[in-house]
Amino acid sequence: MSVYKIKARWKAKINIDKVGVAWWMDVGLASVPGHARRSYLRQGDIIVVSDSGDFSSIGKYKPQDATTNPSLILAASKKPEYAKLIDIAVEYGKSHGKNLDEKVDASLDRLLVEFGKEILNIVPGKVSTEVDARFSFDTEGSVNKALHIIELYKSVGIDKSRVLIKIASTWEGIQAARILQKDHGINTNLTLLFSKVQAIAAAEAGAYLISPFVGRILDWYKAKTGKSYSKEEDPGVASVKSIYDYYKKFGYKTIVMGASFRSVGEITELAGCDYLTISPNLLEDLQGSTEAVPKKLDASGAKSLDIEKKTYIDNESDFRFDFNEDPMGVEKLREGISKFAADAETLKDTLKAKIQA
Repeated sequence: MSVYKIKARWKAKINIDKVGVAWWMDVGLASVPGHARRSYLRQGDIIVVSDSGDFSSIGKYKPQDATTNPSLILAASKKPEYAKLIDIAVEYGKSHGKNLDEKVDASLDRLLVEFGKEILNIVPGKVSTEVDARFSFDTEGSVNKALHIIELYKSVGIDKSRVLIKIASTWEGIQAARILQKDHGINTNLTLLFSKVQAIAAAEAGAYLISPFVGRILDWYKAKTGKSYSKEEDPGVASVKSIYDYYKKFGYKTIVMGASFRSVGEITELAGCDYLTISPNLLEDLQGSTEAVPKKLDASGAKSLDIEKKTYIDNESDFRFDFNEDPMGVEKLREGISKFAADAETLKDTLKAKIQA
């Protein structure tokens, strides 16, 4: 460990466009001078967590954990080196379905697990596997699909303790996470989170981790208002700060992982958050900076804040009404679900063609 005292941990995310891979590095940077920060990153006192479907390049960065989504799996599946995984999935599907649609669904589930299995041969920690986006508004369907994914992992020798089930932060998705965490001991990653309403319900559900999106929130406000925002007034930064303070004020254990940054300023404004994810160009800018990164978010300080406690987990009407009052959150959630669903359908088309061949 560096000789400098590290008081907070945050995640840096490296996007490797050439292979369609995003990498997270868990780095202690709060209150570290710029020159020490660069040394700290170079010395390897970091835990790298990969967000990837391309496991062939994961070992290069020695990641601790990994997460995938349909878009990443789709991109990776087009590479010839992954043909064997598709073949395994297709053969599995052929013998696990009464009709073509069931065979395709079975193949997709097995393909996700095959990718996860290969990744877990490289990383020592966990892999995050996403439930099909078509179940985003189906609690029972999400739970059943998650349990099936866990059973598939078990069948290839992977314990559930090494798997996070990734679910969209809809009302139904949050309720599914609640059931999985409480009744089955399965950890969840609630993604596509854009509002405090979602975050409060996710924490009440006992979700292992949430991913509030900073840059996508900023993008929406800039497009709607035509305004430029300083880092201090950035609405995405403000959203994550508000969620972080709420969690720490009321003692929630759910991990806050800020994601989707557009500038170094957004990153430095959230120094001290549980985790942050940083793109390669921004990581490079951060490493090249000589400025200190003071801690901006403080768990102990949040305890003294005057924050009203709310509850949504058992009140669907309040959740839906309050979330509906946020047009940004509604639009961005819909957009994200649609993208993941479309990529999953494209992947299914590939599997269907191979099953029928």
